[in-house]
Amino acid sequence: MSDKDFLLTPIKQSETDAFKLAVAMQKRASQVGFDWPDSIGVLDKIHEEVEELGQEIKQQSDKSLLLAELGDILFACCNLARHLDIDPTEALNSSNEKFYRRFNYVETAVTAQGKQFEDFSLEELDAFWNSAKQLEKAEAND
Repeated sequence: MSDKDFLLTPIKQSETDAFKLAVAMQKRASQVGFDWPDSIGVLDKIHEEVEELGQEIKQQSDKSLLLAELGDILFACCNLARHLDIDPTEALNSSNEKFYRRFNYVETAVTAQGKQFEDFSLEELDAFWNSAKQLEKAEAND
């Protein structure tokens, strides 16, 4: 078989966004029966991939192995997004916005005390972060 005869080749050649490519390839594979039956199976796969990355980190593996394992996690997360009918780019953008808001809250808390980030322990900064989370939850319930 030539490369042009494979099911995924047209998708790979037409899509440049990595998240969209992952979802499109997974969708095509699913159409021929190569898919998890439900999102729990995909979630289990994500846990497996996280464990594999953890082992590579503990073994202080070279960057190419870490890149491959992290890529496997991202690919599996795209598959979970597909199963949940969620755009992975939209999900990441949402988390980026959430991080932005919460970090701004932390920065405001730091500067309100007339200090720099370096003046606080990670635990203290994390307490500010948790306050931001609680404030967001309270505002969402209003």
